[in-house]
Amino acid sequence: MTLQQLRYVITIADCGSMNEAAKKLFISQPSLSGTIKELEIEIGFDIFLRSNRGIVITPEGEEFLSYAKQVSEQCRLLEDKYIEKKSKKKFSVSMQHYTFAVKAFVEMVKKVGMEQYEFAVHETKTYEVIENVKNFKSELGVLYLNDFNEQVMTKVLRENSLEFVELFQCDTYVYLWSGHPLANREIISMKELEEYPCLAFDQGKNNSFYLAEEVKSTYDYKRIIKANDRATILNLMIGLHGYTLCSGIICEELNGDDYKAVPLVESETMRIGYIKRKGSIISSNGELYIKELINYKDMVL
Repeated sequence: MTLQQLRYVITIADCGSMNEAAKKLFISQPSLSGTIKELEIEIGFDIFLRSNRGIVITPEGEEFLSYAKQVSEQCRLLEDKYIEKKSKKKFSVSMQHYTFAVKAFVEMVKKVGMEQYEFAVHETKTYEVIENVKNFKSELGVLYLNDFNEQVMTKVLRENSLEFVELFQCDTYVYLWSGHPLANREIISMKELEEYPCLAFDQGKNNSFYLAEEVKSTYDYKRIIKANDRATILNLMIGLHGYTLCSGIICEELNGDDYKAVPLVESETMRIGYIKRKGSIISSNGELYIKELINYKDMVL
């Protein structure tokens, strides 16, 4: 088994076609097919099922592909660090809708000091954060655990060969517009919030209570509005006096100074951290991003 064979398998899976993969790899289709067949004979099972309509990856092939991607990614990191030192650097992170995580990305980009790079930031649904890290779309994912979701989330992460690393803890705050009737309170209870719409991020088809970005996902809200992005949530806070429950870490540079975080009476501890693939080597840009995240530990209200 060779690294080249592993990269061939990954390319075929990405293209969904032996012919397209051969074109992308600049080799003949028969040569590519022969190389993959040799690998399948060596490992004792079919990675792909071939038909006139193309190829389909087998269940055993799916598992093999996961390991192949891990090996290929680790090799790429080694090459970037020790061989191709002047090549374009890459880094991608996925996150729940945290302003501070976006701001940490901004600060990381400012400090990399490289002439060429290709970075990506994905502010998205919880399950997509997990999927992006699992499938190598992102090196790291930022999310939270608490007493309610920890058991289920830990199981999901373990099944996807991922691990959670805690960075800091914070209490629960009510995030609302500074013109909200309750904005000047020193502390707010869930009872006082009943007459105002709770704003939550829609989790799409994976709409489990355990994947919610907000704590108290099982609370019986009288009024709740779900939205897909942070800008819409902020607009609804102003237009409808809505609110959301959050970590309380405010980044005025990105959200502006028109919003406030007020302690919640029924607070729950949130453990903010990042997920990564088990056993993976974190890149230098990943390490820098983590350092920027840790800086927000001192900003916890």
